[in-house]
Amino acid sequence: MKKVKILGIMIAFIIMSTGLAFSAEKAPQKIIDLAHSKLSDLGADPIIVKAVKEENEKRKSLAQIQEMDNKWKAHAGIADYMQAMMDSECGKHLRDIQSSAGYYAEIFVMDNQGANVAMTDKTSDYWQGDEAKFKKTYNGGLGAVFIDDVEFDDSAQAYLVQVSVPVRDGEKTIGAITIGIDVDKVEK
Repeated sequence: MKKVKILGIMIAFIIMSTGLAFSAEKAPQKIIDLAHSKLSDLGADPIIVKAVKEENEKRKSLAQIQEMDNKWKAHAGIADYMQAMMDSECGKHLRDIQSSAGYYAEIFVMDNQGANVAMTDKTSDYWQGDEAKFKKTYNGGLGAVFIDDVEFDDSAQAYLVQVSVPVRDGEKTIGAITIGIDVDKVEK
């Protein structure tokens, strides 16, 4: 019994030291191509741009955003203010986009500080401004496409990759949109 335990510890050590347990899979080329074409185009969608501009005009402070983020994370289920984001004109439009292709797992839009504007499903938090999906996409107002690593999503029971693209008003980056893509449902 003792030998089995030691062997198990040694195997675990080898896996961790080689990085096998923690290595993340990069997005396949079909996702990269999709990100730089169809998904990037979503950042100029007039309904999405309008919603982000309206949210940016509210000029919320970071303290207000973080207060809402704490409230959001503490609430189990879907509160009225969350449902309002899903039922807004932009939220309904995002659901239409989501239903247009089987590979869309989730879609959510953020303002110029990374706060949620609209979404197809409840996100785990309200403020994305401290996460790579927003930081690398908003990119200090310069805008850039960001493709995260492929990860297994327990709730979807599928391998998903989050693709984030800037929301642009003309040439100006005003926010970001993140699209969860089911890797196995994208055609080559």
